[in-house]
Order: sequence, then structure tokens, then C-alpha cells
Amino acid sequence: MKYPSIPSDLFISNRAKFMKAMKPNSVAVVVANDEMPRTGDANYSFRQHSDMLWLTGIDQEETAVILCPDHPDPSRREMLFLRKTNAHIAVWEGHKYTKEEGRAASGIQTVFWMDEFEDVLHNTLLFQNSIYVNLNENDRFKTKVHYANYRMALKLRKKYPGHSFERTGPIMMRLRSVKAQTEIDLMREACRITELAFRRILKFIKPGVYEYEIEAEIIHEFLRNRATGFAYSPIIASGKNACVLHYVENKNQCQDGDMLLMDFGAEYANYAADLSRTVPVNGKFTDRQREVYNAVLHVMKESTKMLVPGNNLNDYHRIVGNLMEVELIKLGLLNEAEVKAQDPNNPLYKKYFMHGTSHYIGLDVHDIGSRTEPFEEGMVFTCEPGIYIPDENIGVRIENDIVITGEGPVDLMGSIPREAEEIEELMRG
Repeated sequence: MKYPSIPSDLFISNRAKFMKAMKPNSVAVVVANDEMPRTGDANYSFRQHSDMLWLTGIDQEETAVILCPDHPDPSRREMLFLRKTNAHIAVWEGHKYTKEEGRAASGIQTVFWMDEFEDVLHNTLLFQNSIYVNLNENDRFKTKVHYANYRMALKLRKKYPGHSFERTGPIMMRLRSVKAQTEIDLMREACRITELAFRRILKFIKPGVYEYEIEAEIIHEFLRNRATGFAYSPIIASGKNACVLHYVENKNQCQDGDMLLMDFGAEYANYAADLSRTVPVNGKFTDRQREVYNAVLHVMKESTKMLVPGNNLNDYHRIVGNLMEVELIKLGLLNEAEVKAQDPNNPLYKKYFMHGTSHYIGLDVHDIGSRTEPFEEGMVFTCEPGIYIPDENIGVRIENDIVITGEGPVDLMGSIPREAEEIEELMRG
């Protein structure tokens, strides 16, 4: 891994919180992500399962953890399982965790090799009543692939039908949505690296460059600053492409007079940053571009103020929609009388602003968290209003990452330029 080791105190604390939330006489089983096949004999680059990383800090394939807080033997209440290396693996793949390194990284003192997992798990389950299985319960998740934790859940249900089964998901949603200070510091570093990339490309963007060339400049800056890479597929969208919300082809040439919408973020120590900025390709906003841009920026500033304890995501999105209606009327895109008569379940602003304003962010760019429970200190959200006008080839989105605190919102991207005048000045330089 490129990043320095994370203090094990974080993972010791995380596990203590998780085990406190478990039912009596229960066992939780979490396994690492699969190494995903690409084609031929190649795999995609390994990315650790976020729950595994949150619980253990172990960033390696073929890993498992068993948590059994009521085990009569205190040494068996937390057990880590690692891939056993050999001379062949060392030559072809490189170094793997030793047991001592696993203890140091995770804070778990009882460490086994993975080939002991089945026997240890069986002996543990014989004296417990419930099994927690770790399924992907992110409400955005859709897949046709049976992933490692899902297969483990099926296997356990078949082998131990006499046990009751519980889900780690509700516990993880509550705990992972509130970040420890160490996590916020890691996200701050991801945001710092993202800022370096943004400032770099402002000097590079001009008519004639291709979207993929801008993407290349960004990844160069990420990797030279110890980021893993992109936290998600980057959007580098010029002209009409900016009105396609998940445009990722990044293949077109940037034209004089176009606006360029960029949505990208660094992943550092598996924590995500998520930035959106929209700039004029030639370095100078037209009057209409500036008008739309400033409308989005106004909504963003006002929306950020509402990221405070006590609000919730669903209510917040409705209030932001009202702010956007006002701006769209000013821009001549909506009619005030029609807005007053609109179906409240199908507001007219969604023609030009069709996505949500905020989402949780952390180990996943779309991190887990409740849409109905009140915001709490330590939660981190994006704030990303946008206006998309295909008829005018204008798409504008502005996005920063915000920490909720008792003293008001803290912007992890507060030093990244977002005023139209700042952007024009930096592009001139």
C-alpha cells in the first residue's frame, strides 16, 4: 500500500463499538473482497472491502475476521485470519502480512492463517446462538455477481441451520456514518491531493485539449502524492457532455466557448474525496455561463449552511429543491405561476436539477448512512447542487465535502477555488 500505516487505535475502537452493538452469544463473520477477474489470467487491482478495513485496517486479499464478544476464552473474542505466504508467493506477488504485522496493524492479538479458518469458526459457533453475516446493504447497490461475503452468508446458513442469523448492515450504517477524527484527517488528505490536481489542470485546460488528457494530468498528480488513484470513475465532460450526469468516456476535444464540468476525487488510504468544478474552456465565462454558474454557487453556499446536527437527508433535499426553484425562475428556466401550481411530488425543478444535493462519503464515495435519521457530529457529506440545460450546452455542478460539527459545517475543500473570478484568474496564470 502506498499510504503510511493507520494507527491501530482506530480499529480497536471500531471493533469495540461494533461488538457492543451485537446481541448476546453471537458471532460476526466478515471476509475480504474477492480478487476480481478481468479477462485471461489477469485480475483487477485489489480493493479491500470497506467493512473489513474499518474493522481491522488489513488491506490485503484472503483475510477474515471473527468477532465473538461473549466467548469464554478472552483470546478468542477477536480473531484475525491472514493469507499464509510462501517462497513462490514472495517471488511472484511480493510481501504479505506476517502474523506480527497483522497484530500491529489491527490491534488483534489472536492471529491465524486462513487455512485454519473453517475449524476455528466451527469450534466458535458450537457455543454461540447467532451469526452476523456481512451483506452489502448500501441502498444504491445493484449487482448480478455473488460476492465473497454473500457466498459466506449462504454457506453459513446451509451449514448451521440451527443458528439464528443477524445482519451487520444496520450496525455498520450507524457506526461508519460517524467518522472518528483519524478518519476525518485521512479524508482531509484525500481532499488536499484533490486540490493539488485541480490547481494543476486549471493551468492545462484550453481549447483543443482532449478530456482524456485532463484525466491524465489528474491521475499523475494523485499518484505522485501517494493516493491509490481515483475514488470513482472521473467525469471530464465538456460542452453537451456536461448534461450527462455519469459521463465517463472522457473522449471529446474541448472547444472554445464550451464549459467543462469535472467530477473527480482522490482515494487516500481507502478514504474518498469527491470534488466537482465547472470552468470555461477558454478561461472566460460568458455572461450566461456566469449567470448559471453563480446560481449554482449560491444554492451550494446556502445548502452547506444546513448541514448541521438535527436535519436529515430527505428533508434537506426538499428544502434545497425550494432554493433551486427560486434560482431557476430567475434564470428564466421556470415560470413562477407554473411552479406554484406544480405537483409537489413531481417538482418542476427536477427538469434542470435531477439529482440529490448530498450523500454520505467516507470509505466509499457513496458511503452508508440513514436518509431519515438526524445528522450527527462527525458525519461527512458532499454538497453538490447543479443545473443542466441541454438546449444551451450548459451543465454546471459545484461540489465540496463537508463535516458536520457542533460549531457549524467544516468544509474539507474550503481552500479549493470556486468563485468564478478566482477560476478565471488562475486559468489566466
